[in-house]
Amino acid sequence: MGETIHIYHTNDLHSHFENWPRIRDFLKRRKQKHVNDGESVYLFDIGDHVDRWHPLTEATLGKGNVKLLNEAGFDAVTIGNNEGITLDYDDLNSLYDSARFDVIVGNLFDRSSRRPGWVETYRIYETGSGMRIGVLGLTAYFKPFYKALGWNITSPLAELKKLVQEVRQSVDMIILLSHLGIRDDEMIGEQFPEIDVILGAHTHHVLPQGKEVNGTMLGAAGKYGHYVGHITIEVDTATKQVMEKKARLYEQGELPAVVKEAEERDQWIRKGEELLKQEVTCLTNAFPVDWFQASPLPEVLCDALMEWCGADCGFLNAGLLIEGLDEGMVTKQDLHRILPHPINPCMIRVKGAELKEIIKQTLNEDWPHLEVKGLGFRGKVMGRFVYSNIYFEDHDIFIGNGPIESGKIYKLALPDMFTFGHFFPDLQRLEKKYFMPEFLRDVLEWKLKQ
Repeated sequence: MGETIHIYHTNDLHSHFENWPRIRDFLKRRKQKHVNDGESVYLFDIGDHVDRWHPLTEATLGKGNVKLLNEAGFDAVTIGNNEGITLDYDDLNSLYDSARFDVIVGNLFDRSSRRPGWVETYRIYETGSGMRIGVLGLTAYFKPFYKALGWNITSPLAELKKLVQEVRQSVDMIILLSHLGIRDDEMIGEQFPEIDVILGAHTHHVLPQGKEVNGTMLGAAGKYGHYVGHITIEVDTATKQVMEKKARLYEQGELPAVVKEAEERDQWIRKGEELLKQEVTCLTNAFPVDWFQASPLPEVLCDALMEWCGADCGFLNAGLLIEGLDEGMVTKQDLHRILPHPINPCMIRVKGAELKEIIKQTLNEDWPHLEVKGLGFRGKVMGRFVYSNIYFEDHDIFIGNGPIESGKIYKLALPDMFTFGHFFPDLQRLEKKYFMPEFLRDVLEWKLKQ
């Protein structure tokens, strides 16, 4: 006798709800069909469903996403870095209060180094034939950020070794929900032959027919809801052995259309915007933004960033600001619209000689038109660099009233995205302080209220 087990998976939706109606209805229909056919079926999300660029996610601090996962009938999720490090401690702790699914994360612990009440390190599901499936979950190791928020995150691979040892004797099959990225998934496939399936995320990779690594099937469905993944597993129920594993993707655009899906998408945006219409301040002047020329609002934001961090100087890129602010009332919705990024303030301690070289790099004429993807950036182009307490005179660079002193330690304020090594590799190794959970829009709100 044999049994077919169906696993559907999504990952890295990043609150692209415009793609959700078709995904939701497709998953509900498929789940019902398999149940009617007497087949076992499970729905898993592999993290970063939440992204605070969307007004509804921002206004509900992710609880709107949980409601959508409930409606679609998901069985379990793991968290991504967008759930884990873009919400403050209490908001993440309460994010899944109304969840009707399991939240599985094996490497996240609370400020007391205990497992949070809403987390399971693994879950065992039993199919219709009695096959026992152990489902594990792991999230990316962003230790400095979790630490700044009050969480304790541990090495995913160290936890995985312990979890596989703990669960392997009690189950017939192991599935890993991995928000770690394709390289880690391939390494885990090589090193842990006990794991039958790894459902991946984080690096937004697409595996149209999956990828087999040392007998382990890897599945991944890209990003933004462009695809839904489907793994079918054929098992011999007499021997409890896995006989065959297949992976495929369904393209979102080819899923059956949903009645009034555009209206549903617009409704989610409107609802979020309405919830965010809380007055912040009233401006007596307009503050326009220009990505390529000097303009007022980027300078205000840069000054605010330097003051917030208690730094000696600061810089940021004008492209962070999507739009300017008009004269009159400013709401939280306005600030969210112009600064949708999950980017935190950061302060770096750096010697004057290195600071001088870093500032010189910002003068590269290629920066303003550079299109930026990832790193929390939700804008279009980098834009020109803007400076606070940094001045240029006679081919020299001044901090305040004096030229940079090579041996002096300076405190530099900047957006956290510049510390990840992509733009300024030298910054990655320097001592830094991340200010969390505040985003740049919180810093601008603080400044405008003054």
